[in-house]
Amino acid sequence: MFRVVIPARHGSSRLPGKPLLPLAGRPMIEHVHRLALASGADEVLVATDDERIRDACRAFGAEVEMTSPDHPSGTDRIAEVAGCRGWPDDAVIVNLQGDEPLLPPQLVLQVATLLLDDPSADLGTLCAPIGSLEEFLDPNVVKLVTQRDGSALYFSRAPIPWCRDGAASGLSSQQRHDGALRHLGLYAYRSAALRRLAAAPPTELERLERLEQLRALQIGLRILVAPAVAEPGPGVDTPEDLTRAGELLQAARR
Repeated sequence: MFRVVIPARHGSSRLPGKPLLPLAGRPMIEHVHRLALASGADEVLVATDDERIRDACRAFGAEVEMTSPDHPSGTDRIAEVAGCRGWPDDAVIVNLQGDEPLLPPQLVLQVATLLLDDPSADLGTLCAPIGSLEEFLDPNVVKLVTQRDGSALYFSRAPIPWCRDGAASGLSSQQRHDGALRHLGLYAYRSAALRRLAAAPPTELERLERLEQLRALQIGLRILVAPAVAEPGPGVDTPEDLTRAGELLQAARR
């Protein structure tokens, strides 16, 4: 059994009101809600502090939990929901971002199953191979390395693991990205770990890299990582992304 919470806020510097923007004839968040239902989750709800999002979601039948407007991240918003709902410590909760209308539902199930199958894991997340040197060197692509059992060792915007022999003349001369993995920002949390993560202050590594998952590692939470079983669709961060997502959704209906 697992639950999906979709944190949604109205404010966005590049796409204000992003969850409600029309996409193939529906608000974007409705597409996300539909894929969450298709994942087989036992419960799906939207967590927001905005009445416009609440009303739009209820109009298409979504369950909505109103949360504080003061949360700095979706993780904190979901932690409030878990507390309000009284979910037990071992409850598995998937954080599904409201700007991922093209995410395959099987990835939601996969990330939840990581925790359902391994009681020692606190968080679950997914990765995919890095396909080019350009992607490997891009600081907007988050890289990760793991232990042999799949537990995360580190996440970074820097190119890791770094092949010393592939860069004889420094950073720009790197020619290899053997075995490098990019992180997919889809998480499952055990409820107790989620509360612990939200209660902890940001750590120095988190502030340096701007990666919240480093807080989880530094406070001793075990993050289990698995290769994604399907290629994730593109997220929506810009007007161009929105147009492209609409085209892809329309094409899928044909």
